[in-house]
Amino acid sequence: MRKWSIVILCLLACSLVLAACSGGNNSNNGNKGNTGNTEAPKTENTNSGTNEAEEKIEDKKITISIYYPLPDQVENRKLEDDKIRRFTEKYPNVTVEKSDWHYNVNEIGIKMAANEAPTFFNTYATEAKFLAEKGWAADITTLWDSYEFKDQLNPILSKQFLIDGKMFGVPQKGYTTATIVNKKMLDAKGVAVPAYDWTWDDMLNTAKAVADKKKGIAGVAPMGKGNESGWNWTNFLFGAGGEIQTVEGGKVTAAFNSDAAVKAAEFYNKLRWEADAIPQDWALGWGDAVGAFAQGRTGMVIAGAEGVLEQALNQGGLKPDEVLTYPIPAMEKGGKHYGILGGDYMVINPNATKDEQEMAFRYITFDYFSEDWLTSVEKDIQARKTEGKFFIPPHINYYSQDSEYGQKAEAIFAKYDNVYKYNAESNSLGDAKPEAQYNTQEYYAAMTNVIQKIFSKKGVDFKAELDAAAKEVQEKHYNVIKVN
Repeated sequence: MRKWSIVILCLLACSLVLAACSGGNNSNNGNKGNTGNTEAPKTENTNSGTNEAEEKIEDKKITISIYYPLPDQVENRKLEDDKIRRFTEKYPNVTVEKSDWHYNVNEIGIKMAANEAPTFFNTYATEAKFLAEKGWAADITTLWDSYEFKDQLNPILSKQFLIDGKMFGVPQKGYTTATIVNKKMLDAKGVAVPAYDWTWDDMLNTAKAVADKKKGIAGVAPMGKGNESGWNWTNFLFGAGGEIQTVEGGKVTAAFNSDAAVKAAEFYNKLRWEADAIPQDWALGWGDAVGAFAQGRTGMVIAGAEGVLEQALNQGGLKPDEVLTYPIPAMEKGGKHYGILGGDYMVINPNATKDEQEMAFRYITFDYFSEDWLTSVEKDIQARKTEGKFFIPPHINYYSQDSEYGQKAEAIFAKYDNVYKYNAESNSLGDAKPEAQYNTQEYYAAMTNVIQKIFSKKGVDFKAELDAAAKEVQEKHYNVIKVN
């Protein structure tokens, strides 16, 4: 045993001597500039991660796939192409790929599971909690907090994606759901244009006067297919003083079977059976209803104004003074013109690398508060004028309207007659009301079933149908929610 101990001690001593000699040689070689032994320093640097930490994101080869406008949005594609050009000039290390996928609540899970979702994608104000809880939206709080203009963003829009103190989306633009009126059709029928401070009765009477069943023309086209049907109707639920749900004591309770809901259902029933003012084929989704408006087959449509105006002016051939944007009518004179607060948001894919996420954030906000964007948008407005096209600003911008930047943008818009101008009185009357916090799409789907029954047959028991829908949503969705 003693012999083995001596041997081990000798070996340890030799190791220490060799280690000391090796360390001294590396140090001396480094000081003298000798390149005879370079392996140790390389390994040491690699293990410490110093090279990687010092490499700037602008020097890394990064590819991001971006949300790209739909094929029929020709002018918007031109704007996006210009943005891509300017972005890659500043970041030549980045490759920008155009994604043809647009957010669909029925597809997002599949896209995420297959890792096929783009680096960032569009979504709506309703989806914040859903995407965050599913883990399908990256937590961008660090990027958000370090963004120099975050305090100048429109707080009404920004707070929609602020969940439990964390940020999950970047606001792009917003809207308060409106009623868009084809004044040209009203004038042709000799129908008086209603006041902006209008009521349900005013809408009913105007729709009845414009409708021409023999020619297949409706007075108003409330959406009757898909979740957008429940979304349309909810504006009238709010106008009657109702709510979608209540949150109290850690529980979510359905509230859309109230007396207010019955009044809103009765109004839809009047549009269908008393005024006979909706399309005969009333099962219209968003695209169908907006298309009918652009084609002059309905006098009114209920939606966010920007998309409707884009089609009506740039595809339907209407002029800005022939298309009016109204608030949702109040139930009674002096009542609130509640419209659902909606918006477009950009969400970053949590499966993307940190570098890809940061570059996606930079791309999303690239034109925000930028003089380059003001120059670009003015060139776009001028180009559209040459082509006989119109520029439609967002109803609610990502920036505060009264900010210095907002005033610069408004000054540009005011210079051109091919920029759509929202009526100031209409804007002042609209009251934006956020959507429900939990399972909004499931609620919309349940209400669509009720609306389809109202449109398809007379004598529907509104309260019974609303009670059944509320019970279904409560049992399937709300009962499993635990509110902190």
